[in-house]
Amino acid sequence: MPRVSGDYLLKPQHVDSSLFGNFPGSTEELRQPSGLKHFTSSSKPTANNMEYLPDKNSSYKDVAYWDDRYRTEQHYDWLGSFSSFKHLLEKIMKKEDSILILGCGNSSLGGDMYGAGYHAITNIDYSSVCISAMRARYSGCPGMTWHQMDVRQLSFADASFDVILEKATLDAIMVEEKSPWEVSPETSSFIHQALSEISRCLKPGGRFVSITFAQPFFRKRLYARTAYDWSVRHDSYGEGFEYFVYVMTKGEQLSPEDAALEQRLLEEPASQPASCPTPQDEEDNDFLCNINL
Repeated sequence: MPRVSGDYLLKPQHVDSSLFGNFPGSTEELRQPSGLKHFTSSSKPTANNMEYLPDKNSSYKDVAYWDDRYRTEQHYDWLGSFSSFKHLLEKIMKKEDSILILGCGNSSLGGDMYGAGYHAITNIDYSSVCISAMRARYSGCPGMTWHQMDVRQLSFADASFDVILEKATLDAIMVEEKSPWEVSPETSSFIHQALSEISRCLKPGGRFVSITFAQPFFRKRLYARTAYDWSVRHDSYGEGFEYFVYVMTKGEQLSPEDAALEQRLLEEPASQPASCPTPQDEEDNDFLCNINL
């Protein structure tokens, strides 16, 4: 098992891939609904499936890294597959909902949801290589569309979707942050632009679903904002590692607790407690080290 230090997960030397869902290189074949092309999760299996780890965390923010990765990697699911949290999504989604998946990557999420009866799914990613491959892979799925797009500049009309979903996409944006207590101005601006666009594209009563490693104490600091015009609640899933599902409902007010949190953050200067642990040698740690933010 990986070692845990404070709020940071340190990079393990050997990881059981079952803890993280379907790593690239798994020989398990996907059970596809009618119309989906049958494929295996990787054509290049390797021990522990670590061949795609970048030399430094900042690469996770670089489209060139992802383009290069998607040229050979067939499938990867951050934070587990759809079946891991399906029971939570079924409580807040209807089969007829219009759904937008942000940073879709080569995950099976969209295909698995399609197979479960959700047929109005729009997928975006900023990698053109990814979008081309995924569009071809799911060409037999009417109602499933694929677009290259920046999450900060969504080219959809206001109130376009019932559900907008992201799984580890915002985590990847935050990989260079050194502390979970204080987000850099650059990353804060990026996240604010993304969340503003997400809120704009949600229908009244629509839900933004964020699936992440990030604990509520840290992530609600970003999501609990009056400007986004939504309420925030969360649930969790997973064994061994606990993952979190945040549900923001458009048009609902923040709870008194979350409103108080926002007010405190507005009034108090950002500071990191002296006792807060910080990771050593950040660039030697994997992406997983930093996504508690």
